[in-house]
Amino acid sequence: MRDGTPVTGDFGQRLRHLRVRAGLSQEALSHAAGVSIRALADMERGRTRGPQRRTVQVLAEALGLDDDEAANLERSAALGRPRPRTATAPAAPGTLALPRDIRDFTARGPALAQLLDLAQDADPGRPAVAVVAGQPGLGKTAFAVHAAHRLAPHFPDGRFALDLHGMDPEPTTPRDALARLLGAVGVPDAAIPAGTDDRAGLWRSMAGDRRLLLLLDNAVDESQVCPLLPGTGPSLTIVTSRHSLAGLESVHRSDLSLLRREEAVELLTRIVGPERVQAEAQAARDLADLCGHLPLAVRIAGQRLLSRPHERLDKLVARLAAESRRLDGLQAGSLRVRAAFALSYRQLRPESRTFLRRASLAAGADFSPETGALLADLPHDEAVACAEELTDAGLLQSDPATERYRFHDLLKLYAAEQVAAEDGPAVRDAALDRTARWMLRRATAAALHFDVEQDRTAPHDGPEERDAPAAPHGDPDPDAAPVGRDNARAWLEAERSQWLAALRRAHGTGLHRQVLDAAEAMHWFSDLNQHWEQWVEVFQLSVDSARSLGSRREEAVHLNYLAWAYNLCVADSPAALTAADTALVAARDCGDGLQEGWALGYGAGALHRLGRVQEAHARLGEAARRLASQDSPQARLAELTILNSLGTLLRQAGRAAEALEVHRRSEEICRAGIPGRTDDVIALYLAVAQQQIGNDLAALERFDEAEPPLRRALAAFEAAQMPAWAGPARLDLGQTLSATGHPEAREMLLAARDALAALKSPRQAEATAALAALDEAAA
Repeated sequence: MRDGTPVTGDFGQRLRHLRVRAGLSQEALSHAAGVSIRALADMERGRTRGPQRRTVQVLAEALGLDDDEAANLERSAALGRPRPRTATAPAAPGTLALPRDIRDFTARGPALAQLLDLAQDADPGRPAVAVVAGQPGLGKTAFAVHAAHRLAPHFPDGRFALDLHGMDPEPTTPRDALARLLGAVGVPDAAIPAGTDDRAGLWRSMAGDRRLLLLLDNAVDESQVCPLLPGTGPSLTIVTSRHSLAGLESVHRSDLSLLRREEAVELLTRIVGPERVQAEAQAARDLADLCGHLPLAVRIAGQRLLSRPHERLDKLVARLAAESRRLDGLQAGSLRVRAAFALSYRQLRPESRTFLRRASLAAGADFSPETGALLADLPHDEAVACAEELTDAGLLQSDPATERYRFHDLLKLYAAEQVAAEDGPAVRDAALDRTARWMLRRATAAALHFDVEQDRTAPHDGPEERDAPAAPHGDPDPDAAPVGRDNARAWLEAERSQWLAALRRAHGTGLHRQVLDAAEAMHWFSDLNQHWEQWVEVFQLSVDSARSLGSRREEAVHLNYLAWAYNLCVADSPAALTAADTALVAARDCGDGLQEGWALGYGAGALHRLGRVQEAHARLGEAARRLASQDSPQARLAELTILNSLGTLLRQAGRAAEALEVHRRSEEICRAGIPGRTDDVIALYLAVAQQQIGNDLAALERFDEAEPPLRRALAAFEAAQMPAWAGPARLDLGQTLSATGHPEAREMLLAARDALAALKSPRQAEATAALAALDEAAA
């Protein structure tokens, strides 16, 4: 005994004696050492017999012990620490040995490299934690096990794997998990404390100085994982979960994505052998695509084929091609894609289950929370919460830049099955009808931002008016409606699939007035997106609805819109001519001279593209005369379009001087102004005339005169954000600059080619040819 202090014996007695000798209360020592009062009390009572070395060191410093006293305190603590089993000895029953690695593991090279770097660069005082999270079927466990085997040499003190059963109705509790971990490092059952906190403290003490690799597979949430993580030392913990575990701090995240197509084929090759894949290479690629490049699905397909060595790959491809049978086909023994999805689905809140399955009814590749809210019949804020919960659970994928979500293809099929099983046809139809009505109202209101004809009598081919109504009436949720043209355009473009599906459903359910209103509102907006092939469908539906309502005049209007779409959006001249001729009959039947003029103009455009130039010229002349005899602003706008078309036809027929006269006449009408139309609208019609005047001058080889009007036209179209008009104008200017050897010519033609390609314009070939000619001339 030294100063009354026991040299040997229980650590707790020794600690208490030293504290009393120093005149410190438990509270004072706790504050000085940074050790909790509860931990101190457990040590002094003997409940914690062997605290870790770092804890002993901070206690010795707080007590002011000299080196000998500190050493004696550490020896007494060491006597209370259980001796670990030999980590390198063969794993005994009950120890947490790593599962076997799979021989056909494929891809994931970058993610593996990051974990290797993490293990090699580990801070001895800060245990590393890696989280592998994501949707069902990504191969998270296979990746973690493979990584653990690769990393094993870096962790000589033990490699342990523990399944936390996160998808089970009763996941493993932290208390039970800690008991298994303590047993794996050699703590006898009798020495394992009863409480979770005590077990966690002992586990951290045991793991603190060891190089351990810990695989915690299938975690349910942060509260299950946190007590199992070592607090200090050079260990590495790999956690897998279908949930994001976003609450875990200071962790490395391994983001596993879907396999690339070639990686999916490689996995299939490793399972069934290269001979079968090489013999049916295209079928192997098709099979990878039908599996959605999801590792679990590819593995199931491969295992199924492996068990049937004489079955052709294309036979399985044919079976999986039918969506209704795809999930049935993706099962092999106990491996089933549907079962993997069901585990996650059953764990969701009722509202989130409803949101997930109903969201599968959304049209298109992705959807917004408002679409999900409509389908699920939930308030918007609740829908957002559901979408975020499903994203965290790996059941939806969120867009990196916008608040939109998407399904994996197979998961969408599973969700659709749940609609059929849990909702039934009546609920499904009610959800689709509710969403269609709302979407069509929002789309109509948004499109009216671009409508210059408040009485809705102007057909296509006119520029948009820049000061159209800022807040159209009729939106189903005015407080959240898109404000201004930019927001309205963004909504219409993002939700294109949804409102088009709504238009189809409204037509199919007999809501013909709503179809006509929506299509009428869209006809000005469509000028901004002439490359959308969908306009043919939109205006075919509106024509059908006009006929169903028996409105001959509206039939003429929408047949003209349809002719425009066939002419400019899909370059189907025969169909355009048929639509224009039918519109002409309808217009004459109801005595609508405006629609008659438009029909003649659209028919002329189709005839010209079909090479029937004389007939086209005759129709344009007739259209110009018919429109000139009318006094309405709509007729003046139509006349401008017809004159521009007539002049273009003359120029292309080699009559550029006559074309210039016609386009000058169009320019004069614009400069004189049109009552009831704003300066912005007239400025855009003027820009069209100036573009054609520039082309006429270029055709006359008056290139220096042609450049200024072409530049003015391009500037006007760009300012109006009308790419469908700016692209061709850029090409026209580029060709004129090329003719004069202007140094800007190549840059202008390159920009034109790229813009026209993005618009899917037939004139992109013309831009490519102009560039080739420019390069040849420079060679």
